Amino acid sequence: MKQSYIYFLLVTSVCFAQLKPPSNLQSYYTGVNFNNTGVDLFNDLAVITASKHTNYLTYTPGIWEADKITDEDPTNSSNVLLIYGYNDDDGNYVTDRTRSKALNGGNSGDWNREHVFANSLASPNLDDSGTNVPPYADAHNLRPSDVTMNSNRGSLKYVDGSGNAKNISGNWYPGDEWKGDVARIIMYMYLRYGTQCIPSYVSVGTTNSIDSNMINLLLDWNAEDPVSVIEDNRNTYHGNATNTYAQGNRNPFIDNPYLATVIWGETIAQNRWNTLSTNDFTDSDFKIYPNPVSKNYFNIKTNQLLKVEIFDILGKSILKTQVDSNNSKIDINRLTKGIYLVKLISDKGSVTKKLIKQ
Repeated sequence: MKQSYIYFLLVTSVCFAQLKPPSNLQSYYTGVNFNNTGVDLFNDLAVITASKHTNYLTYTPGIWEADKITDEDPTNSSNVLLIYGYNDDDGNYVTDRTRSKALNGGNSGDWNREHVFANSLASPNLDDSGTNVPPYADAHNLRPSDVTMNSNRGSLKYVDGSGNAKNISGNWYPGDEWKGDVARIIMYMYLRYGTQCIPSYVSVGTTNSIDSNMINLLLDWNAEDPVSVIEDNRNTYHGNATNTYAQGNRNPFIDNPYLATVIWGETIAQNRWNTLSTNDFTDSDFKIYPNPVSKNYFNIKTNQLLKVEIFDILGKSILKTQVDSNNSKIDINRLTKGIYLVKLISDKGSVTKKLIKQ
């Protein structure tokens, strides 16, 4: 494991985009070295996430009241959104996507608090220290859910699937709309509570080559399902410790899903910060096309000389060349199908972009 981290740190320091939080988050992330990768970045983020968790909510009434604020339906302020829900018009309340805030409770037709990282799948259980303290009462892990839908999920592990939420051979698919939310919550719980909340305890799939505690399925979901308005609303509310039912800490993987890529590799997630090496080199200076590419070449539209270096997903440099306005074609005949990172370097700076060869 230690050797794997050393290798990962060496390669990611070369190929991953430089990270810098936007101005509104720079104060929050003071002390995090975003030049770090792998376990070093994970540890920096873990310290911030724990130290900023200054307000410990009670499970009752704290989480009830917090969820009514953070999970408010953007289209109807009287309702909350229900995780795993998908249809308000099929006549089946179990599948409802929204419900009145006032209908919180434990009866059929009510909504209650779903532990995305299930209580009994943690080791020790989330309620080992009691129900009115974290991690059992961590608001980042608790989402409104229909009572019956919550029961249907129970303590089933997450598994790959498609479409709406459902039981798949004794495991649980959260639904296309919610799989990214689930992934980022599990990453948060691992960051915040360490070995008590290992991702492999709660999800089924291939083990990550960098960190055997991580499941690659979660990294796929993090990339495939972008951050939602509700996730941002929850993060903004809880990140402000002056709010009545706020914890004071944020989920870094909601702020920027790309942090997961820098830590664990695998599927490249959206870089919401999209910071370049300098303030001068911008996306308008070039265009990669076609992308995805099905032929043995692609082009870079540019009006300047660019050095080009292509890396595979593990960070290994596999091609170096250069282009300018007169010579823009890149021969990728020897590249197999897959995802690559293309690093473009000019006298203004550098930027890294994803390329898919089909």
